[in-house]
Amino acid sequence: MSTTIQHYHDLGDFKYGTCDQVTPHVRRVICKNPTPFTYKGTGTYLVGHGEVAVIDPGPPLLSHLDDILEALNPGEVITHAFITHTHSDHSPLTKQLKERTGAISYGYGPHGTVREDDPDDRVDFSEYISSDEQEQYRKEYDELPEELKREGADTEFAPDVVLADGDIVHGSGWTIGAIHTPGHCSNHLCFELKEERSLFSGDHVMGWATSVVGPPDGSMKNYMESLKKLLPFQHERYWPTHGPAIPNPVDYVQSFINHREEREEQIVNFLRTGPRKIADFVPEMYATYDKRLWYPAAGSVHAHLLHMVETGRAEVVEAGGEPKLTATYKLS
Repeated sequence: MSTTIQHYHDLGDFKYGTCDQVTPHVRRVICKNPTPFTYKGTGTYLVGHGEVAVIDPGPPLLSHLDDILEALNPGEVITHAFITHTHSDHSPLTKQLKERTGAISYGYGPHGTVREDDPDDRVDFSEYISSDEQEQYRKEYDELPEELKREGADTEFAPDVVLADGDIVHGSGWTIGAIHTPGHCSNHLCFELKEERSLFSGDHVMGWATSVVGPPDGSMKNYMESLKKLLPFQHERYWPTHGPAIPNPVDYVQSFINHREEREEQIVNFLRTGPRKIADFVPEMYATYDKRLWYPAAGSVHAHLLHMVETGRAEVVEAGGEPKLTATYKLS
């Protein structure tokens, strides 16, 4: 791997439950839902003044909804709720936000394909993760608030207004444009704030880490195309839902593209030594990462392999076998 991604981790002296005015048009409230997958928590953005738009209300924590509403100035109302995608840390609170404010929700559509839980198609890292470590992970999960144990897809959300790529919504002193960026999931949208030439990038481009691409709803082919799609816009700043702002987004996105291309080449090099399973790739490819992230990382490796199978670069060893998480792969 030769590309070094200059991630951004510094959120300054933020405090949960408080609102930070990060630009003249944008305020941010960070939800207290920090995990190895959400960094410090979901960053909910309030755009404009008077009639305010919200970007990604967050998980179903009513305390976070109270914090969002307390961020409003006297006389302000929330009229729009824009949803980047339907994962449980982004969209579920939309329901309660609408009930409290009457806001209209906007998004690409309901969640796409949900992966069925197949006991015979689970990546097994027990050879690499000790029983003590696994017990600690279970304990940490059990201690989470019940509202945060809803992992993965939010299958209940459906937008009031369906946005297509290129649609523009005008508000009180703000203009938001929708850019369809499938990859992380099929209904992912990024939102341009025209007045500041900035982009709310959701989970498509994050400052603190690269994004997970988990099949079947996630697609590596789509993800790479969506990254390249952003380059010509020449935005001046990205506001991801997790982590701080990205001040040099064009170079940053190019580093993501390079990184993913190199990840695929890394997989090719592994397969040159012979057939292998995903459970063999991940501990080597992500040796320096928190082991709790190995499971979503396995999804991204799976997405790479599916892309390689689709393009004829790899195939499944098992006769007539499907390209599953637990399949054995070899070069074509």
